[in-house]
Amino acid sequence: MNQRVAFVTGAGRGIGREIARTLASRNMKIIVADVNMETAQQTVNSVKEEGGEAIAVFCDITNLQSVEKAVETSLNHFQTIDVLVNNAGWDKVEPFLKSEPDTWRKIVDINLMGPIHTCKLILPLMIENGYGKVVNIASDAGRVGSSGESIYSATKGGVIALTKTLAREMARHKLNINCVAPGPSDTPLFQEIGSYNKGIVQSLEKVIPFRRLAQPKDIAGAVGYLVSDEAEYVTGQTLSVSGGLTMA
Repeated sequence: MNQRVAFVTGAGRGIGREIARTLASRNMKIIVADVNMETAQQTVNSVKEEGGEAIAVFCDITNLQSVEKAVETSLNHFQTIDVLVNNAGWDKVEPFLKSEPDTWRKIVDINLMGPIHTCKLILPLMIENGYGKVVNIASDAGRVGSSGESIYSATKGGVIALTKTLAREMARHKLNINCVAPGPSDTPLFQEIGSYNKGIVQSLEKVIPFRRLAQPKDIAGAVGYLVSDEAEYVTGQTLSVSGGLTMA
């Protein structure tokens, strides 16, 4: 990939960390964007130990000014951003009628407004450079719904719609905008959800044809494909990585 530069949000742990490591292994420089600088630096250390190059940048994707500062810092270090992976996300599993406005706002701000903010600031750079690939991490919950995840599903459905629309608008600039929709995945966030939803892992494993949760490397591999040269003619697509739980 001739030392492309990737800006990965929520790369301090879980799927984001694995995406950072995977892209670094494919000769990309990595900007580890996260609100937790301790875990972000751990990702940077992991990338460097494996022979890659990375920096940690504080980025609160819910705040446009914070994203602007993170992009500025990134450009000062690497001069360009070729790839954007909108991975950061958050959820709280509970019945809709028991959920509260504070939870709604947090989920919407992180899951939907976050990608909107990063795209608003980074897409113009890609247009100017004549090159760019964006991968938004949505969820199959945004395609088919998920009990106990009404607002989360709504935001991820929004991410899928945003991806398709931006793909149409950016096609004239030859930018690729795609979406990866994971199914249930074994991540720190999912483990937190499991701590107050006992039995959720076992019940999900029973209905997933592959009989296991996705691992972060499963999602990272899909991202790696979509930002590769092999996917030059792929745009506006939603790739489900769910072990067969959903089939398009």
